[in-house]
Amino acid sequence: MDAEAVVTLFGRCEVDYEGRASSYLGPGDRLVVLKPDGTLLVHKREQRTPVNWQPPGCDHHAELVDGQLQVVSDRSNPDEHVEILFEEIHALVRYDAEDVEELELTGTEEDLRQRILDDPSLVEAGFEAEETEYQTDAGAADIVGTDAEGHTVVVELKRRRVGPKAVGQLKRYVDAVRRTEDEAARGILVAPSVTDTAHELLDEEGLEFVSLEPSGRGSSRCLRGCPSAFPSPRRSTPRRVRGDRT
Repeated sequence: MDAEAVVTLFGRCEVDYEGRASSYLGPGDRLVVLKPDGTLLVHKREQRTPVNWQPPGCDHHAELVDGQLQVVSDRSNPDEHVEILFEEIHALVRYDAEDVEELELTGTEEDLRQRILDDPSLVEAGFEAEETEYQTDAGAADIVGTDAEGHTVVVELKRRRVGPKAVGQLKRYVDAVRRTEDEAARGILVAPSVTDTAHELLDEEGLEFVSLEPSGRGSSRCLRGCPSAFPSPRRSTPRRVRGDRT
């Protein structure tokens, strides 16, 4: 730790925490990670989230207590203290790690939005994007435009596989537009994929789904529910979305 190495320990240990609250974790086999920036992570055999942790800026030290290794992590603001006492150590590894690169994030919702603005036909043939972040009574819809018949289309974008929550969000936007703009407004959820439950809910609500990757990989395909699930087209003149055309 003094050499600013990354240290990992795997063994049977118990963990005591005192700080804004207090906790005790009885003996069990766990993975402990100590990072040179002061981060401490204690992982159990399942789940991705550590069961105990300390943020960067903490001070770590280790000592032998009655022949057992004790690792201590202290934080001053707020005052927090973690003690990890090992009954057995199965592995202890020191890494002189070098890693200076910054994370370059790709595949964001903005990438997905730009793909559609550059080529609106990815949503469907004849679709025209007219406005982004369009304010409705239910919140801001990602993209609003018109279809080949001139009806309003509300497009909700998600950069990863989604479930029923995203369908509910789209439905609220569509309902708001139907109340104030166009009774025949449609809703299309655009994401790489949806769960089976979300797909069923799309069918029930008369909404549509287009599979599209933010990064440009993969083809676009539109999955629609039973045609009878969609509202019958009204022939009243739709109210176009106001604002600058994108």
